[in-house]
Amino acid sequence: MLRLNKILLTGVVAASLYATAATASVTRVTEANFEASAGLITFSEFSLNTINPTYAPANYGGGAGSPTVTFGGFFQGQSLSATPGVDCPGAAASACVVGTPTGALSLDASSPDTFITTDGSNPTSPVLSGNPRFNGPIAVLFSEDQFGVGFDGGFFNAANSTAITAFARDGSLIGSVENIGLGIEFLGLVSATENIAGVFLDLVGAEPFGFAIDNIRFGRRGDINPPTSIIPLPAALPMFVAGLGVLGIAGYRRRKKS
Repeated sequence: MLRLNKILLTGVVAASLYATAATASVTRVTEANFEASAGLITFSEFSLNTINPTYAPANYGGGAGSPTVTFGGFFQGQSLSATPGVDCPGAAASACVVGTPTGALSLDASSPDTFITTDGSNPTSPVLSGNPRFNGPIAVLFSEDQFGVGFDGGFFNAANSTAITAFARDGSLIGSVENIGLGIEFLGLVSATENIAGVFLDLVGAEPFGFAIDNIRFGRRGDINPPTSIIPLPAALPMFVAGLGVLGIAGYRRRKKS
């Protein structure tokens, strides 16, 4: 019986660890994880120099229930850092943002503008840039909560220089993902729950030649095929614990028979 108790205890501990992993804030995803049904904005939908574009579903071919997507420099409650050398070592002061967004999540009308522009370093130009060009922050707000968001970021000349950060509707932090390579890189993430109200891109380190975004993808659970590591806990946990229980009982019975 002692061995059985140990096995079952191991199952409980493992289940707890699984719960922690399953409820982790965000998981990195690639562009391949987004289905064809996911929203796609390429920034070729509007003319060059459009400031802080607003995309209704009809502008990007979204169906029923698709969100309106708006852009700006940062969210209410945030600001440019007064000490960028401390908050973002090596980063341009114009793209070092600090502060926690306040809910309900909304764009700060006084933040630096974003605008559609050309980028000779990006093969799918035009792109969306912050202000000043290629050296300003970019915030994206969705009218409906999303499960995952991603976009082509770059052109990066330094690894771990730029991060996409996701926020919930109340302004609370969900999690972030940094670029890990150079050039144009897809920065994408999904949340453990379908609660991404907005994302934000700014510098977290030295980036010699700036950045912009293009080909933004977004969607709800049915639009994204995420890694199996974030299968919803309630659906997976009972089978996991039951399986451990069966293995534990079977092992105990074999030992008793012998």
